[in-house]
Amino acid sequence: MSPLLVLIVAVLATTYAGPIVRFAAAPALAIAFWRLALVLPVVGALGAREASGERATSPRPLVPLMVLSGLLLALHFWSWIASLRFTTVASSVVLVSLRPVFAWGLAAAWLREHPTRAEAWGIGLAVIGASLIGLGDARLSLGALGGDVLALLGALTGAGYYVIGRRVRQTVGIWRYATGVYAVAAAALALLALGYRTPLVGFGGRDWTVFGAMAAGPMLVGHTGMNYALRHFRATTVNVAALGEPVGATLLAWIIPAIHEVPRLTALGGGLLVLIGIGLALGAGSGDASGHHAS
Repeated sequence: MSPLLVLIVAVLATTYAGPIVRFAAAPALAIAFWRLALVLPVVGALGAREASGERATSPRPLVPLMVLSGLLLALHFWSWIASLRFTTVASSVVLVSLRPVFAWGLAAAWLREHPTRAEAWGIGLAVIGASLIGLGDARLSLGALGGDVLALLGALTGAGYYVIGRRVRQTVGIWRYATGVYAVAAAALALLALGYRTPLVGFGGRDWTVFGAMAAGPMLVGHTGMNYALRHFRATTVNVAALGEPVGATLLAWIIPAIHEVPRLTALGGGLLVLIGIGLALGAGSGDASGHHAS
C-alpha cells in the first residue's frame, strides 16, 4: 500500500477521537486503557503471523526503546483525555498537535533528521493555523489552564513516541511493533488506574460504545497507520500530517448537535492554513521518502 495513502487515511481516522470522548462518562484512564486493550487481540494475532514470516529480524535489541515508547504513549493518552475534562475539544487537540515542534527538536538531536526548507515552511504554517484554531476558542480560566498544561504534556510525550517509532520501525515490522508498544501502554495505564483506584469495569453501554469506536478508528487505523508510515516518512512529517486532526475534530464538534462548539472565523482561517501547511510538508516529505527510502 502507498505510505502516503495510509498516512492520509490514518489522520482521517483520528479526527473523531476528540469529539467522541465527550460522550463517555468513564474516567480518562479507563478510556485510554480500553482503546488500547481492545485492539491487542487484533494486532497480537497479526504480530504473531508477521514474526513467523520474518524470523531473520529479531527486535530484541530494540525492546528497551519499545518499552519507553509504550510508556510515552500511555502518558500521551492519559494527559490528552484528561485535558478534555477542563478545556474545549479545539483547545485540547490543538495544543496536543504542537507535537511537530517537539518532534522536530527530538529528531534533529537524536536521529540527525532535519526537515527540508519546504517542509519547514509547511510545519510553520500548520502550527500557526493550529494555534489560530485554539486562540479562536480560548478560555481564560484556571480550569482551562490546567487542561492546557495536560494537553501540552500530551504533545511532548506524543512527539517522543513517534520519534522512537521512526527509529525502531526501520527494522521491526508494523504489527510486532504495535503489539509490543500497545501492550506496554495498556499495562502502564492499568497500573495507573490501580494506583488511583480508578475503575476499569462496570460502565454503561454508551461508554463501551465509545471504547469500541476509539479502538477501531483512532487506534487500530489511526495510530497503527501512522506507525506504518514512520518507516517511510520522518517523524516530523508524520506529526505535521497529524495536524489534520484538529481541523476535523473542530468541524465535528461544530456539526454534532450534542456538542455544537461553533468555531470562530479565526479558527476557520486557521484550519485553511493547517491544510496548506500539511500539503507543503507532505509534498516535501513524500519526495524525500522516495529518494531516501527508510533512511
